[in-house]
Amino acid sequence: MRTILIPIEESPVLPSMMETALLAARRFNAYIEGLHVRPALPGVVAAGAAGLVAATPDLVESFEKQDRERGVRAKALFQEFMRAKGVAQAGAPAPETHPSWGWIEDSAPGDDALAHRGRAFDLVVVGRPVKGHATPAMGTLEAALFEAGRPLLIAPPKGPAALGNNVTIAWNGSTETARTIAFAMPFLLRAQKVTVLTVEGAWVPGPSGAEIAANLQRNGIPATSVEAAAGGRNPGEAMLAEATKHGADLMVKGAYTQSRLRQMIFGGATSHILAHTELPVFMAH
Repeated sequence: MRTILIPIEESPVLPSMMETALLAARRFNAYIEGLHVRPALPGVVAAGAAGLVAATPDLVESFEKQDRERGVRAKALFQEFMRAKGVAQAGAPAPETHPSWGWIEDSAPGDDALAHRGRAFDLVVVGRPVKGHATPAMGTLEAALFEAGRPLLIAPPKGPAALGNNVTIAWNGSTETARTIAFAMPFLLRAQKVTVLTVEGAWVPGPSGAEIAANLQRNGIPATSVEAAAGGRNPGEAMLAEATKHGADLMVKGAYTQSRLRQMIFGGATSHILAHTELPVFMAH
């Protein structure tokens, strides 16, 4: 976990995102790169009740001006945070002995830019969408989740005080969660406590939680397994409640074991966690 990418845009979750990224960077002496998230201008834009109108040259010019201004503010926010925290700006690429930061000046517009850039990094830090706010957008998170091919660290609205000392793995037997555990090994190997949690009813055929814990123990990880009843709760709600009960400062979970469409219609653990988590979540698909 030596390279971390973080999208920077003005949002209520941005301070927590930067705090979360820095906690991870301090754990691994990692390089953090900031990326300005640029919205894509569609070929047509909404014009209130009048319907849709073409993106005229004047409209494009205004949009691009606002985009440049957002980029300047995003860079300033990122730089000011890193400098206030005493983090050095990176020089030539080399293994770091302390956290460092850099900034990518030019990025393509649209959510895909984050996903494409993220493929070069060990970890992408994003923010949990907050109801009533346009950013951070679920579309940005899901583009990174499905297209980057890298794990995400999802920051909650409030910045965490610690990260990765006490980890809960939300185990459901799935391929997605098995892959996520493999991605999360750098965190698990440094953890003081790891709890492999299984929730009644949130399960697909696969190894038991006890088997996962035993194999983590063989890697020198202090893992134990626990089972919890759903108690009429959504599986995601039960997972978050149990993680909190065990004092977790990080949850590890595979994303969308069910299809996204099914989760949208019927609900699911991933959808609930992405909407409600108050602790950082390490997630991959």
